[in-house]
Amino acid sequence: MILLQTLSTNDSLVADSLSVMESSTESIGLMDLMIKGGYMMLPLYALFVLAVFIFVERLITLKKAAQTPKGMVDQVKMMVQTGDIGGARMICQGEDTPVANMIAKGLDRIGSPLKNIEVAIENVGKIEIYKLEKNLSLLATVSGAAPMIGFLGTVAGMIRAFIGVAQEEGMVSPKLLSTGIYEAMITTATGLMVGIIAYLGYNYLVTRVSKLIHNMEYTTVEFMDLLQDKK
Repeated sequence: MILLQTLSTNDSLVADSLSVMESSTESIGLMDLMIKGGYMMLPLYALFVLAVFIFVERLITLKKAAQTPKGMVDQVKMMVQTGDIGGARMICQGEDTPVANMIAKGLDRIGSPLKNIEVAIENVGKIEIYKLEKNLSLLATVSGAAPMIGFLGTVAGMIRAFIGVAQEEGMVSPKLLSTGIYEAMITTATGLMVGIIAYLGYNYLVTRVSKLIHNMEYTTVEFMDLLQDKK
């Protein structure tokens, strides 16, 4: 009988403890967790904003650079074949894209040896590629730095938690230890989240840039073949 009463009492205590834990867990929201992450969350917030800004800015730039109409290239080829170099140059100047700028430079060098024309086009292409790849290295840096900053915040938080435990006299409250640990782990989770977002964004933009570079090279080869046939 006494054993049954003891078991029932323990069961009620466990149930009460679980209900308290559930209520405390439900009361902790996302913003509360982000605030409790500590001062190391500030650089992570800054890196997240920077990553989003670079991704959106590069996405707009690459989308604009890829908008070279297929009809424009065909028109330029036709005008070059008929000898209307001035008209072809005007068409290229009306399109502010890497392909148009490269062809325009080649049109400006018509009359020079083909090797000089090719070198001039390649030089413009290098400048255009640099513009397309602008800030991509910074985005890659964010993808690597964010997790490391998160781990640093976790280590610092764990150190503070164990210092607090060491300074406690008598029995150490599990709540004190667990609170310090989960607050420290928040920075790791946030750092990994920011790093993953930046990494995925970086790889997506690199793929877009590679496609644009391939299109630029293909158009340049076609243009040089056209000049070779015209010779």
